[in-house]
Amino acid sequence: MSVESVDVLVVGGGQAGIAMSEHLHRHGIPHLVLERDRIAESWRTRRWDSLVANGPAWHDRFPGLEFPGTPGAFVPKEDVADYFVAYAEKIAAPVRTGVEVRELRRIDGRPGFRVTTSEGVIEANHVVAATGPFQVPVIPDIVPADSGVTQLHSADYRNPGALPDGGVLVVGAGASGVQIAEELAHSGRRVHLSVGPHDRPPRSYRGKDFVWWLGVLNKWDAEATPGAEHVTIAVSGVDGGHTVDFRRLAAQGVTLVGRTDGWADGTLTFAPDLAANIAKGDANYLAVLDEADAFAERNGLDLPEEPEARRIDPDPPCVTNPILSLDLAAEGITSIIWATGYRLDYSWLKVDTFDEEGRPRHTRGISEEPGIYFLGLPWQTRRGSAFIWGVWYDAGYVADHISKQRTYMALAPLKATTAENA
Repeated sequence: MSVESVDVLVVGGGQAGIAMSEHLHRHGIPHLVLERDRIAESWRTRRWDSLVANGPAWHDRFPGLEFPGTPGAFVPKEDVADYFVAYAEKIAAPVRTGVEVRELRRIDGRPGFRVTTSEGVIEANHVVAATGPFQVPVIPDIVPADSGVTQLHSADYRNPGALPDGGVLVVGAGASGVQIAEELAHSGRRVHLSVGPHDRPPRSYRGKDFVWWLGVLNKWDAEATPGAEHVTIAVSGVDGGHTVDFRRLAAQGVTLVGRTDGWADGTLTFAPDLAANIAKGDANYLAVLDEADAFAERNGLDLPEEPEARRIDPDPPCVTNPILSLDLAAEGITSIIWATGYRLDYSWLKVDTFDEEGRPRHTRGISEEPGIYFLGLPWQTRRGSAFIWGVWYDAGYVADHISKQRTYMALAPLKATTAENA
């Protein structure tokens, strides 16, 4: 069986893989991008129907191509996927779709890796795992599968009409959980929302979107801190974008509860932390306003003041008198949507660069296994790493490192193989 050879193999044809291809082109490095489905497939089939990007079009993009239409718009998911297809065509990215990577192992006695795919074997000197952070949906082991309640991850939610009749509990206070809870409530469903710790930035303040404020305040480039835990961010681009306010959600009919804690005999229990979680989210929100005001004053910016943004509504009854347990049948709750994130799955990488929990050991995407790289991880180098524009800059760093390593290796002759000596 013939074996294909390539200098750099990029696994994953989403935003990370396309960004990687552009920077490898910049260095003139031969490479191949493999994608098991279509380009940017996750945007099409692993998101709910009404999803839009959480950042405005002028910001959440690659430098080399603008989204068509209004720069301040929040782009629908299908248009985001189309954008990456167009970008791949623009840079002539060598993407091969419909090919699944099944296993990678180091080649003994010489540089490179042997990669087994659904279409044969490829040997590569360098491999970039550009499969992103959203790999395996995580559903906590709380409610048993035979509970009689429909359970699905936010990755599998599509629209309110696809759920059984009845009420819905949404677990998770990040962007996905909040947006899904709002959509369900607007459709007429009775909704409970389980709210854990979170950050709650303003969508817009003094006429500027929060992504602009985080940029000028140097928040996006905050360095990754080893061991720091991921913080859930409650933000929304729905209906032109708006600030997430859990009190206003409650006023719209959503019942707030604390962090989902346990299950027994058809009853869910919740931690008594709802008020504290909301208060910490408020503190984050007000801290951003404080920093924005100080920056505007220090730099003499002509931006309209917005004192109304500091108004915090009174806590609703579900916060002052929190629900600590819920009999799902009695409440008519027939579905639970777990907006509880994802875990990484690099089981196909048979190399020694993972900790005991399967997380990559790396520095800015450069793994402990020479020749293996990662791209698209949250906080890979900075706060913005997992965002569309952030992964583009991280790809540049990885490509620069690959280029340097190729230069070094070119100065070291390899031993002759047995076949060459015969």
